Amino acid sequence: MESSNQENFFETDVQQEKRKQRALKQDNPFGNPIRLPSKVLAVLPDPTNPNALLTAESSGRVARISLTSRKPTTKFAGPAVPVTSLATSGTTLFAGAWDKTIWSWDLRTGAPQRRYAGHADFVKTLAAARLGGRDVLLSGGADKKILVWDVATGRRLHALQDPAAAMMSLQSLAVDPVASSDDELVVVSASSDPVVRRWRVRLDGAEMVAGGEVGGEAAGDAALATGGAISEHETSVYKVLFDLESEEIDLWTASADGTAKCLARGKGFTTEDTFEHGDFVKGLVLTETWVVTGGFSQDIKVWDRTSGSLVYTISAHFDEITDLIVLRDPSGKKDTLVSISIDRTIRTWSLDKQGLDETVEEIRKAGEPVEEDEQQAKKDNDKKEGLMTADEEAELAALMDSD
Repeated sequence: MESSNQENFFETDVQQEKRKQRALKQDNPFGNPIRLPSKVLAVLPDPTNPNALLTAESSGRVARISLTSRKPTTKFAGPAVPVTSLATSGTTLFAGAWDKTIWSWDLRTGAPQRRYAGHADFVKTLAAARLGGRDVLLSGGADKKILVWDVATGRRLHALQDPAAAMMSLQSLAVDPVASSDDELVVVSASSDPVVRRWRVRLDGAEMVAGGEVGGEAAGDAALATGGAISEHETSVYKVLFDLESEEIDLWTASADGTAKCLARGKGFTTEDTFEHGDFVKGLVLTETWVVTGGFSQDIKVWDRTSGSLVYTISAHFDEITDLIVLRDPSGKKDTLVSISIDRTIRTWSLDKQGLDETVEEIRKAGEPVEEDEQQAKKDNDKKEGLMTADEEAELAALMDSD
């Protein structure tokens, strides 16, 4: 019978240390974890319930999770493969999956609706918008294409690819709220190459933004004059989002090069600020006070967005963080950070300074006894190994000399 125990297989020192650290962290209570049956790949705030989340998992499960009962209250049935992405539009929930299709349901009842088929590989990212009085859905896939759909009819309106350079698997899509209008969307895409691209989408046509194009005064987007390609990262870009907390509504990015960046609209979307997370960055959220990053390193890092300094490091997840979102407090006093991970947990964190101080201190204190116990055990072991009488040492020396 073959063993599935990792300890029975060859591992490097780094792998062994990583496994030990995961074992120590996997049962920790920090962030009040909600434990799910499979890896958590996507999360959204529930627009119909401020105390609930919409989640997608590697098992194919899509669910509404109550933060009060900490259990699923609605299951959106259908997918049997990993679901990678979610989006909402009005009362409709969309989910992109490894079966190359996009599923949809009535958000209130969970009843299945239309299914959108057209990608030739995994669907990786979704974005919903209004265009020309219609609901449209944008999807990006591992087939290196962006597809635009008419939500009501299910008809594919456009398929987009970079006409000049090889665009890799899509990772993230965001609609520019400044440059877009009722009849034209300006969409930003991130992919598994270093280039962030911009696209114009209308009901009757779509194309990549070309160099020399300038947005109208109403759009206020002189940055479009730099063209459609933005090259500010060294490798894959996992996330793009627009900063709705600032007047400029700058573009922010998260990358496998270990950084999150603010790309200033007024400077042609060139780098204004860089936050050195230190490993692949997949999760990125912004508040008036903080920039929060998370990714492959398992740590959540909270940065002062004014000074750019790292203020808090939260070590609670025991595997890669796949995304972060913020649940807004209607009173504006106490926003909540939500982190998800392939460790199969959803964790929540207060984003006010007192709450963050208490979280970091709680984790620090919990780590002290473990470290002290390990150090004491090592000392005891060292004592046992060296605990020989003078007669025993002499006898051992004689045996060694007898050869």
